Amino acid sequence: MSDEIRPAVADDTPAVRAVTEAAYHRYIERIGVVPVPVEADHAANVAAGRVFVTGTPVVGVLVLVPEADHLFLESIAVHPDAHGTGIGRRLLRFVETYAAERGLGEIRLYTNALMWENQKLYTRYGYELMERRADGPYDRLHYRKRLTG
Repeated sequence: MSDEIRPAVADDTPAVRAVTEAAYHRYIERIGVVPVPVEADHAANVAAGRVFVTGTPVVGVLVLVPEADHLFLESIAVHPDAHGTGIGRRLLRFVETYAAERGLGEIRLYTNALMWENQKLYTRYGYELMERRADGPYDRLHYRKRLTG
């Protein structure tokens, strides 16, 4: 499997969809709704240059949205078959490098309040909880990480 993290191309769209669905599937019953990344327009995100992938076949997916003053980490997904292999850690490091290269000193993201595994992960990697906010059927915890340097 390739360790490279690269921009997704149109041919990657089915794999982006499959990895995202596999990664978020376990949360559907727990949170009672389909997570937003599963229903995203993957082809449009790939075409817009927002999606990055790793692995051959693809096992890790990032969706990144640069904003004026921060980088929004819209989605991070690792196929369940690749859990525990360090892919998530590599993807999170890539996000920091990507933000820094664009002069963005902060990364923001949110996760569902019932996705407690993510809360532990983000805290471990230096993200701080900013607020809890309901958005329609979603109970979200908003995090940020300020980059130093």
